Amino acid sequence: MSKKGTYSFRKLINDIHLWLGIASGIVIFFVCFSGTILAFEHEIKDAFSSSIKVQPKGDRVSVEELISSLRTSNLGFVTGLTIPSDSDEPYEFSVKKDSKERRGSKVLVNPYTSEIHKVEKSGADNFLMVMFKLHRWLLLDINIGRPIVGIATIIFLILSVSGLVLWFPKKIKWKQIKQGFKIKTDANWKRINHDLHNTLGFYSCIFILIMAITGLCWSFEGYREGLGNLIGAKIFDRGGFEYKAENNEGLAVTIDEAIANANTILNYDGELSVGFPDKRNNYYRFSKVADANWSPVASDKLYMDVSGDVLKVERFDEKPLNIQIASLIRPIHTGEIYGTFSKIIYFLACLIGTSLPVTGTIIWINKLKKKNKRKQKATPVLRKVV
Repeated sequence: MSKKGTYSFRKLINDIHLWLGIASGIVIFFVCFSGTILAFEHEIKDAFSSSIKVQPKGDRVSVEELISSLRTSNLGFVTGLTIPSDSDEPYEFSVKKDSKERRGSKVLVNPYTSEIHKVEKSGADNFLMVMFKLHRWLLLDINIGRPIVGIATIIFLILSVSGLVLWFPKKIKWKQIKQGFKIKTDANWKRINHDLHNTLGFYSCIFILIMAITGLCWSFEGYREGLGNLIGAKIFDRGGFEYKAENNEGLAVTIDEAIANANTILNYDGELSVGFPDKRNNYYRFSKVADANWSPVASDKLYMDVSGDVLKVERFDEKPLNIQIASLIRPIHTGEIYGTFSKIIYFLACLIGTSLPVTGTIIWINKLKKKNKRKQKATPVLRKVV
């Protein structure tokens, strides 16, 4: 039996958990808060952005004609195209006025009527961009905010592990352990707050660990390279390959023929994204996700020369597991990996992560008050003798 006042291992873990939590609490709060909102980033954007209605009537207009219509509308030159699998959805074109533009604009086109609709940025886009900057670098200069977020993320990793250790009772018995699985709602507010921190932290721990481990890839280049070396695959590899086309003048296929060829090889229903040849990549780049796929982000890729020759086909399911994991780091971090189901889980996990600094601080304040009361009771009161 240990003597009173012995500094135990559990006490050490508790102090690490406490002081690291106090040091990083405000940063973790803002990172998790913004992450909660960004979990449904695309859905929020779609809800506030304007669109066009498509009613399938007759045959679709060729992509070549649609591109020609975009040229005459002076919206810019086309850099990419997304063809949905549903017949009642518009085609989505990416256009740029200048090749130096990073992302360009999004233009929706009705494939049956050639109706063009440029998607303008809404207030939701601006709000989500603020949330993105808050999440990634706390609205500070990127060279200052990024490492701060990265360090806070490392601390969050330590807090998750130490919190999991503290979640287990001193005496490992099922009667004590099962209490950590529920929140005692009929107790006083201090106990409820403690359970909110302890129990919800336990349930969200695995997802917070996943988000933190993957999130560090954006904060530190050395960490990203190290994790890539550990799993044996490059993270954030843009794919593609160096290919210098021969003189194929007069042999070029039309974009519609190229799309038809790609759909013949990737012969299943799904959304098809097309990247057009440019100065950097002088070939077509196709990416397709099957409607029946287990993940909405696990895509097959196909590269095709302007003459129509298939240069390379990459089927996601045929890739080694380590390369699959490396290519899915972003959707694993954001929760897009399993679509709406995983987004809901990540939303709840981030919401809990936002609450942990708050409930943890309240627990600390309550303990301080309790200690002060004990000191006051233990201090003898000197009375004046008359």
